[in-house]
This record gives sequence, C-alpha cells and structure tokens, in this order.
Amino acid sequence: MHVFVTGGTGHSGSHIIPELIAAGHEVTGLARSDTAAAALSELGAKTRRGDLEDLDGLKEAAAGSDGVIHVAHRQDLLPSGGIDAVAAAELPIMLAYGEALAGTGKPLVVAGSIGSPGNAGRNLGRPATEDDPALPVGDEHKGTLRARNVVETAVIGLAEQGVRSSVVRIANIAHSTTDRAGFLPTLIALAKEKGFAGYPGDGTNQWNAVHARDAAAVFRLALEKGPAGKYWHAVGDEGIPVREIAEAIGSRLGLPAVSVPLDELMLPGYFGFLANVVTQNYPASNLITRRTLGWEPAQPGLLADMDNGHYFPSADGPVI
Repeated sequence: MHVFVTGGTGHSGSHIIPELIAAGHEVTGLARSDTAAAALSELGAKTRRGDLEDLDGLKEAAAGSDGVIHVAHRQDLLPSGGIDAVAAAELPIMLAYGEALAGTGKPLVVAGSIGSPGNAGRNLGRPATEDDPALPVGDEHKGTLRARNVVETAVIGLAEQGVRSSVVRIANIAHSTTDRAGFLPTLIALAKEKGFAGYPGDGTNQWNAVHARDAAAVFRLALEKGPAGKYWHAVGDEGIPVREIAEAIGSRLGLPAVSVPLDELMLPGYFGFLANVVTQNYPASNLITRRTLGWEPAQPGLLADMDNGHYFPSADGPVI
C-alpha cells in the first residue's frame, strides 16, 4: 500500500514509518520544514511538503494514497489556545480526509487517547475496553483533555461514509529510546528537581503503558485489516500503580519515593500541569485489539524499559 502519514517525525510516527516500510508498504510523510523532510528521508519515506493548515493539500494527499495514518497535532496552538484550540484545528482535518476517502473503503487510522472513554475511578468502574466509545463533550469540558473527544467521534463517524476509519488509543505512557517529551521523562525530571519521586496519595491509581514500537504495530495492523468504525488499544502494560512507577524512578535515581498529599495546593506544587491527570485511574484492556488484529506486544514493558540506557544514563544510576 501507498500510505500517507502525518506526524511522521514525532515519537509515535518515527516508529510507525519503519514499521510500515518493513511490512512492504510505501510511505509518504508530510513535512513542513527542511529538517522534517530530512528526518523523513532518513526513515525511508518520501516527502510531501505542506502543513496541517492546508486542507486542500491534505485532501489531495489522502485521495492519492491507499490509506492514511494521522498522528500529528497542532502543538503550536497549545500555549495560546490550549487543547480546545488543538481540537478545533484538528476536526476540519478529519472532515477533509472524509471528503477525500468517502465511498472508497480506504483506511484512515488516527491517534487517540486512552482516556477518551473515561476512567475506572469515575464513570467506568472497570478497565476501559475498545468497545467503550469516547465520552461526549460539552461546554463544561472546555480546557480539559476530554475536549479532543470530538475528533475521535468524528473519525469513527466517517465509517458511515464508506471510510475504513478507526482510532488507535495510545497508552498514557509511550516509552522507547527516542522518548524525549513524554510523561516518563517529565516524571523523571520532576524527581531530579524535587529530590524525591512523588506519587499522589496512596499511589494505587493505575496508568497504562506501551512501547512505541508495539504501538506502531497496532497502527499498521489497523491500516491493513482493521474493520471500520473501531477503537484499538495500543496498550502493553494494562495497569501499573503510579506508586510503582515512582518507586522505579526513585530506585534508579537513588531517591526516595514519597506520597504527595491529595491537596489542591500540594499536588500542583509537585506535579505542575500534570496535577489534574496524575490522580486519574486509567486501567485499560487490550484483549479486543489482540484478538481482532492479531497483535501481541513484543517489546519490554515500562518498568523493564527504564533500563534501556535512555531514561537513566549510567551517571544518573542508583546510588549503591
């Protein structure tokens, strides 16, 4: 297949492109700069110059491909407009893809959030599954991660227009040796700054994780054979207590793992912008993804992958 990929130079995309090429697909990546174009070429992809604001260009690229994988976001809008602006900019892109691919049965695979169906602590009361739809969005959800659910809902809705659309929900923590700006590097940096690895309350709330290479395989399989209108869970570790993550970070830095009280001042004092999400409980199942797509995580889990030499160079190792 000839696959058009956006976000190909990001953490997820830089693993998706080699995964596609290794499976025999031809890839064209969207590049807005010479630097991005060079990075795409190094990954083995062809380059289409443009950006996410050029809807006509995106429609043309989608129409000329055998399938689309979209993992790009308007990160530049976050400082001024937050997640609301990012979602508002992304929705027209999905509709543009829909126009280009309607009635063709071609695949459109879009990155989503494992938190879109809610969490075990509030509305589900159990691990999230692929059958759980993204929660609806109202005015009260402005400024929250839930605001982007409108994008996922739009993608799933394109199945009714003859697009083989699906959403890959990526785990809370996607880890690998190229992870530079994800949750794990942020938690490690906080521990170094504060002198201890913090966790909220008793730390029993669970987060999930996936190796970026395993996540890339989910995108490929969804592209190749995923039915229309489905959610997939790129989740390897289905639920790890946040306290265990903090303890693993602390042990590798030679720092104690310490509870941060569930206080409206103390939580932001340690976690900063993560304070609203670090207390959430996000266990998630991958059973349907494994059974339907034939996917099996093959890379190290989160705790084992902390020793890959990237997150904790030898100079930062534990005190012995």
